[in-house]
Amino acid sequence: MPLERPIASPISPFGLGLAAVGRPGYINLGRKADLPAERSVDALRAHAHRLLDAAYERGVRYVDAARSYGMAEEFLATWLEGRPDAQDVVIGSKWGYTYTAGWHTDADVHEVKDHSAATYDRQLAETRALLGTRLNLYQIHSVTPDSPALTDPALHERLAALGAEGVTIGLSTSGPAQADAIRAALEITVGGEALFGSVQATYNLMEPSVGPALAMAHATGRRVIVKEAMANGRLADRHAMWPDTTALRKIAREAGASCDALALAAVAARPWADIVLSGAATVEQLTSNLTAADLHLNLDQLEQLAGLAEPAEAYWAQRARLAWA
Repeated sequence: MPLERPIASPISPFGLGLAAVGRPGYINLGRKADLPAERSVDALRAHAHRLLDAAYERGVRYVDAARSYGMAEEFLATWLEGRPDAQDVVIGSKWGYTYTAGWHTDADVHEVKDHSAATYDRQLAETRALLGTRLNLYQIHSVTPDSPALTDPALHERLAALGAEGVTIGLSTSGPAQADAIRAALEITVGGEALFGSVQATYNLMEPSVGPALAMAHATGRRVIVKEAMANGRLADRHAMWPDTTALRKIAREAGASCDALALAAVAARPWADIVLSGAATVEQLTSNLTAADLHLNLDQLEQLAGLAEPAEAYWAQRARLAWA
């Protein structure tokens, strides 16, 4: 089910994800230094708008939100209203998690997962109320192999109906078994047609296990979007201080590049990666991230960087220990 507008822009291979700026709390490292001291709705809306302005000016034409990213959809909607020149921006969002933190960083539960048809109906209406016809891609959020979204025919029919309206149906995945979830999703059809036209997954130098499944998705005509290419900040200059990032820091020095740009460039070098998301929380981070487009890594450098990979189970266990802040 193709997008009415191309999901990948020739202007930039990078997109902007709003997970870090749509709500006061998230698990990325270094948030105290990244966000304004005042994290009111108005303050973060203004902050998000500045980031979106900077992204657009730098050629970014894909923006990724979600119902569970606090006010991300509303921030994006109000930015679009004020930017009539931004008709070429492709908009993706996700459903399947409900934001429950009440605009607090210390909530016991920040989001609740539910992949039922009832949640889809409710959240699609909420997304439509904000983004209207600007919605190009709607994704099931964080699918795992045991998700009922993979086996619910009634939900599949609803999704196919949205696809018939011109919205591409996608899914994002998480967890150490991302590849299994993707392979299962690629098999789903409705009326003889493939249901999913887009796949979004966590892939980075520390967690590359889903790579073969993403290559398969790309080979069968799906758009591939990479999220968390910075490993929630673990690959940024200020946090890449552990011995396991020695190769990253060495090659970055040799290339005169930042660690974050190098990490993103390594992901963008994969021939199946259509869009690599920047999860930047500041204009400065975004600017640094986007210099990845100017880096061209050779095979020897990519082989050295492959040494940063961790076992998938260990990576996801470490991610689960990251604190909301």
